[in-house]
Amino acid sequence: MENLIAYLVAYLCGAVPFGLIFGKIFAGVDITKSGSRSIGATNVLRVIKEQNPKKAKFIAILTVVCDVLKGLMPLFVAKFLGLSEATLWAMAVLAVIGHCFSPFLAFEGGKGVATGAGVLGFFLPYELLIAVVVWFVVGKILKISSLASLLALLALVISSFILHADLSIYSHAPILIIAYIVVYKHIPNIKRLLSGKEAKVI
Repeated sequence: MENLIAYLVAYLCGAVPFGLIFGKIFAGVDITKSGSRSIGATNVLRVIKEQNPKKAKFIAILTVVCDVLKGLMPLFVAKFLGLSEATLWAMAVLAVIGHCFSPFLAFEGGKGVATGAGVLGFFLPYELLIAVVVWFVVGKILKISSLASLLALLALVISSFILHADLSIYSHAPILIIAYIVVYKHIPNIKRLLSGKEAKVI
């Protein structure tokens, strides 16, 4: 029973659309009606920058921080309560699913990058550090958020097989599921990248 409650909490916490909430509170903008319609920080920055450049970066950073924490905090609580490693991994996957397919947004949502980074960093801090470096370098050079995120994800997955060839749950399945969800949500971006039409944001 406690596992089911943990799963529900992880999913519902992950589903909280902070980008939408902060956009409305601080800028009076509904980000789900403009840009990519995503609730993630990139769309927050893109949409709000057009109307209120001074607030855009602050709201985007706040969105990233809260999207990371909404995946992390349930995991810390669950670990404190002594729930198993397998349960924690399942919670991590559900947090990302909640963010990407939120019941508060008719099962739409964000791309899962920040929340995915948060939950994966809980288990794999060194791999996350590698991913952040890749994200920063690619973003700095090419200034394309989606490409930076996808290459960072690839770096994390590959490094997880190198640094943690044997996870405590004897499977990389949760990592691959999260990666699949993030890539799936980026399909429109991938199509634009292949056609050379993806916008530069970061």
